Formats: sequence, structure tokens, C-alpha cells
Amino acid sequence: MLNWVEIDAAALRGNARAFRGRLEAGTLLGAVVKSNAYGHGMLETARLVLGAGADWLCVNSLDEGLALRAGGISSPVLLLGAFEPARAPEVVEAELRPAVYLSPVLEALERAGEARGRRVPVHVKLETGTNRQGLPEAELASFVRRIRGSAWLALEGAYTHFANIEDTTDHSFARAQRATFARLCDAVERELGAPVRLRHSACSAATLLFPEDHGGLVRVGISLYGLWPSRETYVSCLSEGGTLLPLRPVLSWKTRVVQVKTVPEGGFVGYGCTYRTTREARIAVLPVGYHEGYDRGLSGVAHVLVRGRRAPVRGRVCMNMTMVDVTDVPGVEPFDEVVLLGSQGDERVGAEQLAAWCGTIPYEVVARIHPGLPRVVVGG
Repeated sequence: MLNWVEIDAAALRGNARAFRGRLEAGTLLGAVVKSNAYGHGMLETARLVLGAGADWLCVNSLDEGLALRAGGISSPVLLLGAFEPARAPEVVEAELRPAVYLSPVLEALERAGEARGRRVPVHVKLETGTNRQGLPEAELASFVRRIRGSAWLALEGAYTHFANIEDTTDHSFARAQRATFARLCDAVERELGAPVRLRHSACSAATLLFPEDHGGLVRVGISLYGLWPSRETYVSCLSEGGTLLPLRPVLSWKTRVVQVKTVPEGGFVGYGCTYRTTREARIAVLPVGYHEGYDRGLSGVAHVLVRGRRAPVRGRVCMNMTMVDVTDVPGVEPFDEVVLLGSQGDERVGAEQLAAWCGTIPYEVVARIHPGLPRVVVGG
């Protein structure tokens, strides 16, 4: 293989078990495996975390949920994202648990449930301040009454999502959302005439920071993969007495040298002639670029690891190729292993470092690794 991603099974299982141990008895651990499990490989990750104590899986799209079912996974799957009403029969047939906040979707699910003689468990997404998808408060009463009056719909859960819990150490906005969520859940239960089985709002950061937000289900995403949601979350855990779980990064991204060439002093490297050598240099060509997910913003600033040493990126990252300077790394040859993200010897390039180099967040670094690259489970 010239480009591949390694998934450390022991690290992933360890992270899942650490979160499992963080929760009280009766709280479900939902593993968020949307977006190809944040770049880690959805099916590979789902199987590992279910074996390590996760109760539910959470996905964004209907097609992700169907792929889990096609892969032989029968655990509860929470469908967080949108889908067209015409595809409601697929949701019901696959026994997914959809988020609902639009009447046409609710009506389509009811028809599909009736057609299959199956009651459909739904989770009402409540708008509390993020202002993405979600049910506005003004529509809550009529929407819940619509569910209550149906023989084919069951309101299994009510949930929301925090807007400002990761990017700050001031959690006043999150506390305001928490209060709004509690008030709206109470309103849902009054209209329903019964308790809602699952109230849930906790993402990774809330699960780490605030036990009071665990509710009936937590939805752990980025930290399941061994990455802290942000520096602010880490600092908040230290300062507010949160639990510093022993999270271990799960993903390594590797490639190989496909050519080594000598470039004379004053020679240019790559598109736009943006880099010019100041000495005779040995340049290694890597078969990876922004199509594969190695961000163009890493041009001229990032390092890779080869033979246990750092080699700087020279010139622009191309669509399918990147050049690195191995002048100071003795003995580099074609097909040597190169680490783009992960450890080699005593050196490490983390997702946080890549994110800082190209001005983004670790989520984007791992989630954008091309899904077509092989995911290889190691350490299992």
C-alpha cells in the first residue's frame, strides 16, 4: 500500500471503556460514528466500540445507517441528520431511530410505520440556542400532540446540542441551554402525558465536564478517538474538577516515498516556484495530496516523519503529491514508510499540530482523510 490509515484497536477500546466507566448505571453510551467515524472507518470503528461497551451508534445520514445494517450491525442506531420524506420506508425497514423536527418527515414516518405494521421510535430535536436543525419552541406543543395521537409513532427521546461548550472556558451559554432544554423537555412530557425515556444533550465535552448532562444517553464523538475537543475543554477539566480520562489517539496516517531526487542549490520545488533550495537538497516525493485529505494549507509549514526524523514539506501540496526535504535524514529510499499523522520513533505529529499548521481544528484534519484509503486495524 502507498497510502493507508491505521486504527489502533487497543486505544479505541480503551477510550470506549474509559467513557463507559465515567457513566452511571443506566446511562447509555452512544458512539458517534458519523462521517466515516471522523475519518477512522465507520464499520471498523463500530464493531470495535460495540465490543468495548458502547450501547448505541450515532450517524448523520440515512446511508450511513443503512451501511451499518448492511455490515451486519444490529445495535440501536440514532439517525441525527436529515433525510427526505420519500426515504422514510428505508428508515423504518432498517429500524433506525430518526431525529424529527419537521411535520412532513413525521407524517412520512407514520405512513411507513403503518405500512410495515411497525411502531417507529423517534427523537425530537429541540432548538435551545445553536440554531441549526431543531424544533422551535412555538411548534413544540402541536408537534408532540401529533406524535401522541399516532398509533405508529413512539416518542423515545428528546435531545439538543450545545453551541458553545468546547471553544471557551466560560460555560454560561451552555448552562443557559441546559436550563432551556430542561424546560422544553418538561413541556414535551406535559403534552405527551408521559415521561420521555431518553433525554440527551451531552457531546464529548459535556460528557467529560458535566455529569449532570449525561441524562439517559451520551453521544461521544471526537474523544472516543482519543482527541480532546479543544484546549479549552482540557483546561476546564483541570480547573473545574472534571475527569481527565486517559485518552489515547487511535488514528495514524501513513504513506511511502515513491521517489528521491537531488535538486541543485537554487532549484525550485513544486507549483508556483514557491520554494527555492538554498543548498543542494534531497527531495522525497510522497503520493498524497489534498485529494487524499492532506490539506493544501500545510504547504511549506508541515513536517512528516521518515526514519524517525522530521522532514519539512517543501513547495505546495499538490492534488496527489507532496514533496518533503530529506537532506538531513540519512538513507531515505523509495518505499520507505512515512508518517503524516501519528508517531514514528520518538517523534510525533498529532492532529492538533496539523490543525494548527493549516488553521483549522483536529475534527477536520481526521474527518477529511479520504474514505477510499484503506483502514487497517492494528494492535487488536
